[in-house]
Amino acid sequence: MTRIAIVGGALQGMEAVLLSKAAGYETVVLDRKAHAPALSICDEPVVLDPTKDPEEARKVFSGCDAVIPACEELDLLECLDSMKMDAPLLFDLKSYHTSCSKNRSNEIMASVGVPLPQPWPECGFPAIVKPSSQSGSIGVSVAMNEDDMKKGLEFIEKIGDEPVIQEFVHGKSVSIEVIGDGKKAKSYVTTEVCLDSNYDCKMVRCNPNILSAEDDALFGKIGKDVAEAMGLAALMDVEAILTPKGLRVLEIDARIPSQTPAAIEAATGINLLEELATTAMGKPANRKAEEGSAIYRHVVFKDGVLRSSGEKEFGHVSSPRFAPGLFGCENSITDYEPGKKEWRATLISRGRTEAEADAKAQGCIDRILDECSIDEFIDGTPEMV
Repeated sequence: MTRIAIVGGALQGMEAVLLSKAAGYETVVLDRKAHAPALSICDEPVVLDPTKDPEEARKVFSGCDAVIPACEELDLLECLDSMKMDAPLLFDLKSYHTSCSKNRSNEIMASVGVPLPQPWPECGFPAIVKPSSQSGSIGVSVAMNEDDMKKGLEFIEKIGDEPVIQEFVHGKSVSIEVIGDGKKAKSYVTTEVCLDSNYDCKMVRCNPNILSAEDDALFGKIGKDVAEAMGLAALMDVEAILTPKGLRVLEIDARIPSQTPAAIEAATGINLLEELATTAMGKPANRKAEEGSAIYRHVVFKDGVLRSSGEKEFGHVSSPRFAPGLFGCENSITDYEPGKKEWRATLISRGRTEAEADAKAQGCIDRILDECSIDEFIDGTPEMV
């Protein structure tokens, strides 16, 4: 059996375990924190910091067929990249350095003609103010006026980063994953990313109707062109907004994403971790996509209320387990127990069609409300979309 070492036990680590199990792989998760959530769902948990004990880490890796970082700590990533190991490292540090800087990645995207939001001050208000080197929604704010702009810039200065100020683009938020071998790259499946009131991802939708055939082909070409311009030798995702004027690409991230790969696997059977591993081993799986749809959603029950949850809130899940069939969903990652006062869950629902997946996802929420005697479900959305 193929054995995968996953370094990092938080959100990306849970995603990597889920995908590994779907591929039939055995999983070893390493994390320096004994309570990292992915440690409770893997086959072999290892509490270890490779930066402090590289020899012990190398021993763990020696029994594995591949090693994948599921983390974003630069010192740890550089340690893994420099470590001599027999198994392939499913990661490209050079591309990661590029994608970590929104300024650098914007330069590469512009060089291959990628449509980007207008820069400040040409864009005017409202504008997005974001740090160049942070991930997710950290430090991102919407500036409606000069005061908002000042506050956003002050925060970015406080965390020691450089600002990126761009046009606030509105529309459907979409993502596509790309795998490269250093020369050639392949784009995979488009997903829709739905945000909560804090601009954090609460749900991913995967179905054939996310974009028109024309826009979908363009998005795939954008991902392939950028990856090949970077010389990508691993996995990255491309995030964009479908505006009334067409696609506008926001950023790239050259590491295993959380959330979108699980939705893709549930809907189509394409497992991006399997594709990444088999590509690195010189034998790409190249699975043909099945026709299907899926919804991947985070929820939190707290203070007697069920709420949609961004990934950061879900990250506080404690000793989770996989619970297929919970409340009628196909699969879930959760610390739910009957009668518990506070719990979190990622619920994955799939259907043959978009309508069937939607109905299953809603049915799951309805069952939670009914079976747990909860009166209210609050599904927050951004103030501006």
